[in-house]
Amino acid sequence: LGLLPPLPFCFVWQIAMIILFGVFIRYDEESDTHWVETKAHDNITSDIENDFYFRYPSFQDVHVMIFVGFGFLMTFLKRYSFGAVGFNFLIASFGLQWALLMQGWFHSLDPQTGKIFIGVESLINADFCVAGCLIAYGAVLGKVSPVQLLVMTLFGVTLFAVEEYIILNLLHARDAGGSMVIHTFGGYYGLTISWVLYRPNLHQSKRMQGSVYHSDIFAMIGTLFLWMFWPSFNSAITDHGDGQHRAVINTYLCLASTVLTTVAISSFSQKTGKLDMVHIQNSTLAGGVALGTAAEFMISPYGALIVGFLCGIISTMGYIFISPFLEKTLKIQDTCGIHNLHAMPGVIGGIVGAITAAAASESVYGKQGLINTFDFTGDFKDRTVLTQGGYQAAGMCVSIVFGVAGGAIVGSILKLPIWGDPADENCFDDEVYWEVREPATHHLLFTIQPLGGAIVFDLVSRDELQTTFEIYI
Repeated sequence: LGLLPPLPFCFVWQIAMIILFGVFIRYDEESDTHWVETKAHDNITSDIENDFYFRYPSFQDVHVMIFVGFGFLMTFLKRYSFGAVGFNFLIASFGLQWALLMQGWFHSLDPQTGKIFIGVESLINADFCVAGCLIAYGAVLGKVSPVQLLVMTLFGVTLFAVEEYIILNLLHARDAGGSMVIHTFGGYYGLTISWVLYRPNLHQSKRMQGSVYHSDIFAMIGTLFLWMFWPSFNSAITDHGDGQHRAVINTYLCLASTVLTTVAISSFSQKTGKLDMVHIQNSTLAGGVALGTAAEFMISPYGALIVGFLCGIISTMGYIFISPFLEKTLKIQDTCGIHNLHAMPGVIGGIVGAITAAAASESVYGKQGLINTFDFTGDFKDRTVLTQGGYQAAGMCVSIVFGVAGGAIVGSILKLPIWGDPADENCFDDEVYWEVREPATHHLLFTIQPLGGAIVFDLVSRDELQTTFEIYI
């Protein structure tokens, strides 16, 4: 296979992180020992005013989503659970370190000292950045090497930091839950890489591409963790008070609506009326993606239900009709269906955010409410809601352009024959990169049918593929 081991890359890159952190990263004023002096200077009477106590519960939820939710959601493949959870662990751990540096250079670099000051909100934003790369991983799951994943994360985090700066700082668009910045970018970044890395002979590993009963159960664990904590994801960096409160309520309702619609469409799509586990694992989460941008807006509770209702339909139909079209016609082999869970709902989220912003009024928000929600202060104090809606739409376009253009460039780099990616017949198999201790033995089961005079041999292999031989005597 000519495998390129990840050991030297991990070792060298971690040393590089240590050096860069030593040069640039410092504690911010709320995590530094001088916090006592800051409290006295600013007349702060209690430690409860420290941002840690506002943000840490949300950070905890988001962190679980990154390492448990995303990891287990990708364990549906029958022989790639180690790769799903293990490589998710690897690239998230590397990505969050690089994200703290990249986002720090763009957002919080002190011009006087040249240092980046980090606190708990920095950790949340780093997790958000990593989420974009984990989304992209879903498109190439089982088809790339760990070294390719590290390279993809290195460039993905860099691109993310740049497009995030353009959308949030230069365009001044609002995107608390990352429908545009995270999901749209990550979705199209991964899809484009998958398109560049197209494998015409991937059918050689078709036997490994499906799921089995227990792998679907493990994937459902990821779904439930993501579903439960998504309100925290969409509200984690919103303003304290009503904005954060509203974001939780809107996301909570939207997700609940998505579940019912997904179940309905999944059942309707099957001749037997049964449910498809792929839809339940993935499309039930699409509402959380689509409400990310507008989560803190006054979209109203029934508006959140409408967004969830539509996303359940569109995402489930995407798995039924669009995924086969992408693979057959556009040559995009999307392992996890990220187009239906992230890319398409992310675009919907951008559209919903633009419309909701443009329709905002002082009678609904109040004068100060408009200023607080859309941050109409400083250089943007004279911006109107219609103009804000236009910039929201522009932000969505920027995320798509960065995802597609960045994915094309990075995909071309990953296509070089130096990264030790698996052969077509070995894709979706943990044994390529992991020590699998399960014995590769076969169980031969005999069943005798006395009336027909047939002996039936059921050969059940370690990968749970079954072959039946009948010998008639």
